[in-house]
Amino acid sequence: EVLSMDDEIQKLATELYHQKSVLIMGRGYHYATCLEGALKIKEITYMHSEGILAGELKHGPLALVDKLMPVIMIIMRDHTYAKCQNALQQVIARQGRPVVICDKEDIETIKNNKRTIKVPHSVDCLQGILSVIPLQLLAFHLAVLRG
Repeated sequence: EVLSMDDEIQKLATELYHQKSVLIMGRGYHYATCLEGALKIKEITYMHSEGILAGELKHGPLALVDKLMPVIMIIMRDHTYAKCQNALQQVIARQGRPVVICDKEDIETIKNNKRTIKVPHSVDCLQGILSVIPLQLLAFHLAVLRG
């Protein structure tokens, strides 16, 4: 099901391939997913990417956020949901235009964000396996577009 989003991810890659950097944010289990996604982007595109713990946003990374900085946020309906929503609002307040990877059943997040990538729901400790696939596809398409 996640692999069927390839066209959507490819479209996102066409919007981002000319950028110099991308920030990927998440909390809890999804922090590891952010680090993995950022590493894949660095390794195969030679593009600067950084995985950021969403709870540490005010300790430096928020200063990088503006309307030009690509931001990808992983927000799932787990014990970090409220804090991730808070981080999302901080990014938006800085004129950030985040792409949100979220649960396909999270109507609130989908309704309140223009750019979402919807993944199937799984148990919390396995959700990262599904959430990392869009980041891996993005890394692949960015690499192809960047030559």
